[in-house]
Amino acid sequence: MARAALIVLLVWLGASPAAAQSRFDGWASAIVAADWRTSDGRPIQAFDNARRDLTAGFLAAGFSRADMVDYTLRPDADPVTTPEAAVAGIVATASRATRGCLLYFSSHGSPQGINFGLASQMTPTTMARLVRDACGRRPTVVVVSACFSGVFLDALSGPNRMILTAARRDRSSFGCSEDAVYPYFDGCVIQSLPTAGDFIALANATRTCVKARESAEGLTPASEPQVSIGANMQLLLPTLRFNRPPG
Repeated sequence: MARAALIVLLVWLGASPAAAQSRFDGWASAIVAADWRTSDGRPIQAFDNARRDLTAGFLAAGFSRADMVDYTLRPDADPVTTPEAAVAGIVATASRATRGCLLYFSSHGSPQGINFGLASQMTPTTMARLVRDACGRRPTVVVVSACFSGVFLDALSGPNRMILTAARRDRSSFGCSEDAVYPYFDGCVIQSLPTAGDFIALANATRTCVKARESAEGLTPASEPQVSIGANMQLLLPTLRFNRPPG
């Protein structure tokens, strides 16, 4: 009887029972625009555009704003966030939301790691330490959007993790010019989020989108986004469905 009354109340309020909760309740999430420049140092908005719309997309998919942080590391932001403050904020968020982790980094990359603020670099070793300290053994999804980001796969992979990178370890990714709205990979994640059912579907749709865009524009060599899904996550991820509006 009480459940029936709750359903009637939800319908009266214009919500469905499924919309009352998310599979990602209790998950910590962080989205970081870790650079703000073209490859030759001129300021661009592409990384921050991606941060803004990735945040909106993952909120719509069921992540909680209360357990999410998003940071830009550009020095002209208001307020300014230092690399150290971003790392501390990620760890603090994960310490209170302990069911799972989503960490998303968008930046320029090299075979040594990604740019992380004005004069800092996050290497595979330092990112692995961050993920270990923040997320431990809980289910974790890490997305690294940068050139050569495949260098992070070996350091980050584990049975409780899904790792998605914008490129192979020996390839560039595209879309960091002054006229780009988003880096291409981030744009494909944003485009795919509204219809993907879960993280596996999101990874597949994003890779297909990137391949189609690079092919249409004749960009070579192809970036070839990479994905690694640990044994435990292969079983869990299909159960972690993204929220979708009723209809």
